[in-house]
Amino acid sequence: MSTYIIAEMSANHCGDKELAKKIILKAKEIGADAVKIQTYTADTITIDCNNEEFQIKDKDSLWNGENLYKLYQKAYTPWEWQGELKQYADSIGIDFFSTPFDITAVDFLESINVPIYKIASFEAIDYPLIKYAAKLGKPMIISTGISSFEEIQEAVDACKSVGNNDITLLKCTSAYPAKIEDMNLITIKDMYEKFAPQGVKIGLSDHSMSIVPPITAVALGATVIEKHFTLDRALGGADAEFSLNPEEFSQMIQAVRETEKAMGKVDYSINEKNRKFARSLYVAKDIKKGEKYTPENIRSIRPSNGLHPKYYEEILGKTAKCDLKFGTPMKKDYYI
Repeated sequence: MSTYIIAEMSANHCGDKELAKKIILKAKEIGADAVKIQTYTADTITIDCNNEEFQIKDKDSLWNGENLYKLYQKAYTPWEWQGELKQYADSIGIDFFSTPFDITAVDFLESINVPIYKIASFEAIDYPLIKYAAKLGKPMIISTGISSFEEIQEAVDACKSVGNNDITLLKCTSAYPAKIEDMNLITIKDMYEKFAPQGVKIGLSDHSMSIVPPITAVALGATVIEKHFTLDRALGGADAEFSLNPEEFSQMIQAVRETEKAMGKVDYSINEKNRKFARSLYVAKDIKKGEKYTPENIRSIRPSNGLHPKYYEEILGKTAKCDLKFGTPMKKDYYI
């Protein structure tokens, strides 16, 4: 199964619709399967309030000192663009979908016929929103960056409660950018073991600046990779500093595709062409009939024409049934 690779545009269009189209085109050219945006307004994601809890106060955050409402005013993708962007993506053959942040966004996205619904980490505990989107019967992708295990299970159950079983959970570290040492990707293996029996697929939403996490995730069983994408970090945008440029994103895609090939299938078959160079038992010194086999006159060496080395200890101390010349591959008929 080919890994589904999503280029997250988010706010990297910088408020320019034509730049948004260029991002979609470049994502298609470098081999991404989909471009994703976010569908909200400042009023659908928060309220215009200056209370302390609506201020971002985190010295490690790219948005430290920002008011939530004002940040979302700057970062949102105008809804009036989104139908046109969807049509453009359709015309060049790349999937286009979005993250809704409330019920009105779901209704809007359904009106432009997006093929998938993505639930963001911070909305993954909004089970009414999940149910509202899931009941439409389209694939659901849910990031898990701030959810406990129990909450992840509840999100899965919310989808299934309205008859939607097409669910992909994305391991996510909700830091921007995420540090490699904080990603704990082995969790993907555990998620696979716990949720695959429920018919749920596992993937990765990666906010790091490295291409190693997607490669690792695919090796651990991920079938979806989401990564932020920009034409040029120098253009700015709320998410630019943790987005890959086209060259970097292309390298990631190539690495993921090579990882898929390298993973292959479970295979214990023998390469007979190379097997001939494996070790086997040979006569290492001329032996006379009736002579005992010793470590000096029989050895395990390359190539593989003689007996399997597992017979070595069995043969030592046995008697030669015939004369044997140096370099003769051993056979069972040669000892008693």
